[in-house]
Amino acid sequence: MNAVFFAIVLISFGVASYREVFVPRIAPDAGRPMEALATGMIDTAADSVTLAIGLVGVMALFLGLMKVAEAGGLLTIIARLLRPLMVRLFPEVPTEHPAMGAIIMNLSANIMGLGNAATPFGIRAMQELDKLNEHKGTATNAMVLFLAVNTSSVTLLPTGVIALPASLGSTEPAAILPTTLFATLVSTVVAIASAKLYQRWFPMGPVSGVPAKPEAADGEIDGSAEIMAAATVVDRGEAYPGWVSILALLSVVALIPLAIIYGRAVSPWIIPGLMVGLLGFGAWRGVPVYEAFVEGAKDGFQVAIRIIPYLVAILVAVGMFRASGAMELLIEPLGAVTRLFGLPPEALPMALLRPLSGSGAYGILASILSDPATGPDTYVGFLVSTFQGSTETTFYVLAVYFGAVGIRRIRHALAAGLTADIAGIVAAVAICAAVFV
Repeated sequence: MNAVFFAIVLISFGVASYREVFVPRIAPDAGRPMEALATGMIDTAADSVTLAIGLVGVMALFLGLMKVAEAGGLLTIIARLLRPLMVRLFPEVPTEHPAMGAIIMNLSANIMGLGNAATPFGIRAMQELDKLNEHKGTATNAMVLFLAVNTSSVTLLPTGVIALPASLGSTEPAAILPTTLFATLVSTVVAIASAKLYQRWFPMGPVSGVPAKPEAADGEIDGSAEIMAAATVVDRGEAYPGWVSILALLSVVALIPLAIIYGRAVSPWIIPGLMVGLLGFGAWRGVPVYEAFVEGAKDGFQVAIRIIPYLVAILVAVGMFRASGAMELLIEPLGAVTRLFGLPPEALPMALLRPLSGSGAYGILASILSDPATGPDTYVGFLVSTFQGSTETTFYVLAVYFGAVGIRRIRHALAAGLTADIAGIVAAVAICAAVFV
């Protein structure tokens, strides 16, 4: 990550310097490249803090719900139900450890297209995985695999993406449901394969000394028996019979055509239904839902503050890359080549920026869909909407999830995530060319 961060900053500065010294301005009062670069850095740094603060409420809400579900035993139930798959994907994680339940909840939120709702679950999963980490500060194989799958998760309902073209007058805002599903299926398979393959080339290394204890959150007593007990296995029961797991998986598969047909009608019910369902489950299991919710929500504030430095570093670097003109220089020659493979130059900025900046990619998506020359119901419009729904902001996810647990040596996480992103983009181009051309 050190090399990537410095390379982006250095390239941005080099491009801006060249334009400042050697490229004449068209008009005397035209803006200077270095001024634009400096302004972009300051604005992006401020936006990074605003973004982190904006996550506080969402994190508090869903971490509170997560606490209620955990206290009621829902995570253990789900972990047992999906044990055959999870055990094979994450052999380093005990089947009934809280990390397993948090991973499943995160993937479930991504599958339903809940967007930021998945972030608190993902951070919780990373925190629990770090408790199993004997190499503090270094990403484990399970952490890398989880991040790779998270950046490419199968999506049934890309609700946020559907809303934008619908607001711009699209007659088929839900047309990207099947294309998004196909692209995310491909990228998820590639994410798993690449994470498993690349880990051979990035060994963990020997454990040096006594592993550091995870940092205690405010209000906790580091090392107390109660906290250590709560952080470990929550249930020792047997897993459900195999036929129950198979039946549950078949039920999920059966939801796919229903999601494609009724996606727009169901999407407004998801988040309210999730809250009512989890609180209702907790009440049914005898959990004091208010106290448990408040206890879990406290973590949202601590996590949001902790990730601010990581967000500032990554988003400022990306902002410099855009403000310097380096992004534009990269797109122009590539556009002529990618057009031959079904990726028009108009969609190329979206494909390049999506792994780097979620807000930047969303802004480009909005500009493309609102442009009369393209619009939401054209091939370009459907393609960029599929990009938004089937790929993730890999650098953002990496910064937030690893930043929450102090991971500095990311090993093959970036390579696996970007490989999944590329697979998702290729799959999106292929399916959109087949469906919309």
